[in-house]
Amino acid sequence: MSLAKRNTLLLTLALFFVELVVAAALVKYLLLPVAQGSADDLASLMVLSAQTWSELPDDKQPAFEKELIEHHAIALRVEPLANPTSSWRPPYFTFLEQALAARIGHAPSFLADTTNHQTWYWASIPSKHQTIYVGIPKERIGIQPLSAIIVLLLIGLLVAVLLAHLLAKSITLPLAKLDLAAQQLGQGEYRELHPNAWPKELRELADRFNTMARQVQRLLTARTTILAGISHDLRTPLARMRLALELLKESPTPKLITRLETDINEMNQLIGTILDLARGLDKEHLSRINVYQLLTELIEQSEAHECISVDCSPNIEISLPALSLRRALSNLIENALRYAPIGKINLVCKYDEKICRIGVLDQGPGIPPEKIESVFLPFERIEESRSSSTGGAGLGLAIVRELANIHGWHVKLEPRNGGGIAAWIEIFPKPKTF
Repeated sequence: MSLAKRNTLLLTLALFFVELVVAAALVKYLLLPVAQGSADDLASLMVLSAQTWSELPDDKQPAFEKELIEHHAIALRVEPLANPTSSWRPPYFTFLEQALAARIGHAPSFLADTTNHQTWYWASIPSKHQTIYVGIPKERIGIQPLSAIIVLLLIGLLVAVLLAHLLAKSITLPLAKLDLAAQQLGQGEYRELHPNAWPKELRELADRFNTMARQVQRLLTARTTILAGISHDLRTPLARMRLALELLKESPTPKLITRLETDINEMNQLIGTILDLARGLDKEHLSRINVYQLLTELIEQSEAHECISVDCSPNIEISLPALSLRRALSNLIENALRYAPIGKINLVCKYDEKICRIGVLDQGPGIPPEKIESVFLPFERIEESRSSSTGGAGLGLAIVRELANIHGWHVKLEPRNGGGIAAWIEIFPKPKTF
């Protein structure tokens, strides 16, 4: 059973149950008391009419009978019915028989008689040593509350089905659009959902889907860029190696062998960087570390440790993915050493109750404002030579951004007064100090 059919059925049953409860309450607390009161009044009038008719002189009885017919729709007769029938009677006669039984001592059985296409119901009422037949027309009991309740229940059931169907559609239609969007995303197509008129929960789900789809699109774009960059950056050393191999056939020299080793190292470094980027997709578990010790270890591991200083309280401890943070900071330090060899590089840690900010500050030439965001793209480099000795592979900041996205950090580059760039990693879990 589909979600729409199941929700329609459940909502219909729920609404119909509510209708039954309301109908039962109306019958018990409104219709039954009204019907019993009306039957009691009519029974009193019928008995009183029969007794009064018996007490009147013979010459007054016809006028009394006419008065009863015209004003109270009650007929009197002393002769038994010629062709009585015991046809179905409205439930109201049950209350009327009980009311008459309370007054005459027994429950009379109403008999039906049709005269001039009009149905009458007659009850025998003893009065003054004779039996008087008191009749009421079928039209006098024209109100049929039970039929009205049944009709209302049927109409309510129909309305409940339609309402339940509309409510189910309001839920399943957005889900169907979400399913179609997921299929299109799986086929490489993406159309952003516009859930403005959707329910709040489904609107939030659609927003998360849009965010996920954009991330998938960015990931696919990054992968395509990486593959294109790899093919481009590997083609140059491969061409040099092919040329060196041809020259080695004619005249082997140490210089050619050194060139081959350099090209192999360059290719190996590029492949290693790509593997680093791929490993960045795995989310790492949290561990408690001392930020000052981490920064100090990074400085000691750097070949240019004499150019790096640290400005951080030695008492900051925080739970975070240590290996991922170490890789991200190592890439930022490596970028600073490569592109900003002038002056000192400062590692700074600032924190408050809501955020811990770790920065790598250099005094280099800086980055043009229009290129700050683009340098996070794979293989995007400010240095245009494509040489690994001057510009690297162009994946350092891409790896940093990927690690930040995985672990919920923010990474941003800010120009510094007097030149240089401040690269900040913002971590939002609350740090614990001692």
